Amino acid sequence: MVLTNDVMAPHREGIIPTRYSLLSRLQNWDDQESWKDFFDTYWRLIYSAAVNAGLSEAEAQDVVQETVICVAKDIRKFKRDRAKGSFKGWLRNLTRWRIQDQLRKRMPGQAEKGEPSEEEADHIALEDLVAPGSPSLEEMWDKEWEENLFEAAVDRVKRQVKEEQFQMFDLYVVKKWPVEKVAQTLGVNTGRVYLAKHRIGGLIRKEIQRLEKNLI
Repeated sequence: MVLTNDVMAPHREGIIPTRYSLLSRLQNWDDQESWKDFFDTYWRLIYSAAVNAGLSEAEAQDVVQETVICVAKDIRKFKRDRAKGSFKGWLRNLTRWRIQDQLRKRMPGQAEKGEPSEEEADHIALEDLVAPGSPSLEEMWDKEWEENLFEAAVDRVKRQVKEEQFQMFDLYVVKKWPVEKVAQTLGVNTGRVYLAKHRIGGLIRKEIQRLEKNLI
């Protein structure tokens, strides 16, 4: 989902860059607030990639759980080894391997063979994890990465504003209702709808900027 151009500028590579401060805090497994921040930001991205790769809802939920566990186990390793590249790519690989686990479970006899090493998994093409004719998992990941930033920013802003203001913004900007219909439905004048668009759009831009600081 993308906002109109005057609310959200186009974004490409590094759409959900992760703050070093958050990654550092995640090294403390008892920091529940930081882990909640991480989960709230990234679970949709992991889940959507799994569903788009052909997994069921239950399988996709397992992918989310197992990927987050992998992040918890290996976050210190990632912080030490910058050769692993960006957090975006690292998280994509963790998600890819967990999707592969679920697909292997569908194949008789595959589950008993054990999990492949990272070196073996690295040689498995992302395209091998999706049905022929479907977009590649990497294409899906890049698309979901961009949309997830918007969703994460909106979720945070929604908690900062009054419900009526967010309703006006959602109906007018996101759902693209005519301003007159929004005003009539919510019992407000059109000026308040325009004001809500301006105010909440500005808050979303600021939230996106906050998420984009200190790129990995």
